[in-house]
Amino acid sequence: MEQILEQYTSTKLEDVKVWFKAATVQDFPLDGGACVKYKNKQIAVFNFARLNKWYACQNVCPHKIEMVLSRGMIGDDKGIPKVACPLHKKTFSLEDGSNLTGEDFKIATYPVKIEDEIVYIGFSE
Repeated sequence: MEQILEQYTSTKLEDVKVWFKAATVQDFPLDGGACVKYKNKQIAVFNFARLNKWYACQNVCPHKIEMVLSRGMIGDDKGIPKVACPLHKKTFSLEDGSNLTGEDFKIATYPVKIEDEIVYIGFSE
């Protein structure tokens, strides 16, 4: 199971080498998420319409090793945008992937840009 988690590492904006064309803006629910596939990775993409921001992270929950985060509820914790795993409600920052419930689990995050109504996700490889 650790093999699944090892393929996910965060990419910072300055490290982006590939902008992957994920889908159109209309393919994503307002204030919700959907899953896209990039190579062998499942990526959760969130249209946080209330904040007028987009976020992307690994779709796999690091606690249960299930591909479910795109179905999680989004919100904020003291101003930090977050997603809650639908299986156990552990919450993760959509900005840096940190676990907001104080546990050791962390998720990978990826930059997102919108150009001409197309959603792009940034990867370092």
